[in-house]
Amino acid sequence: MFDVILYEPEIPPNTGNAMRLCANGGLRLNLIEPLGFALEDRLLRRAGLDYREWAEVEVYPTLETCLGMRLPQRLFALTTRGSTLYTTPHYQAGDAFLFGPETRGLPQAVLDTLPHEQRLYIPMRPGNRSLNLSNAVAVVAFEAWRQTGFEGAVQR
Repeated sequence: MFDVILYEPEIPPNTGNAMRLCANGGLRLNLIEPLGFALEDRLLRRAGLDYREWAEVEVYPTLETCLGMRLPQRLFALTTRGSTLYTTPHYQAGDAFLFGPETRGLPQAVLDTLPHEQRLYIPMRPGNRSLNLSNAVAVVAFEAWRQTGFEGAVQR
């Protein structure tokens, strides 16, 4: 199982979409406070549909608390300032993926705690700022899941 960590998420539909993705892909969703919304927000519920009851979601007061409780095997941060293409690592169950808030990304102080090879980027065309948060979560989560043979998925 993989962990998705949203650091101080601000926009409820992005978190709702990530929640739905995590429920469908067998990932845990970890939210780091402060949140830019209440978990009861109607936009969060709308985006997450009825997947909240199937998603494993935890809220933590700090990133340090989350990492201390989850103890990920490896932590990968997704950032436009990353130096490693997100498809490069060989992901393993127990890895965690950290995403920053929509309007500002991860603080440099958080990025500085990770080796350069664990600071990942998703390629984009020149001049663009960033992808939508829930889209970035989907891109990385499905790559990690693909690398592990879509473990737990219905095979057709």
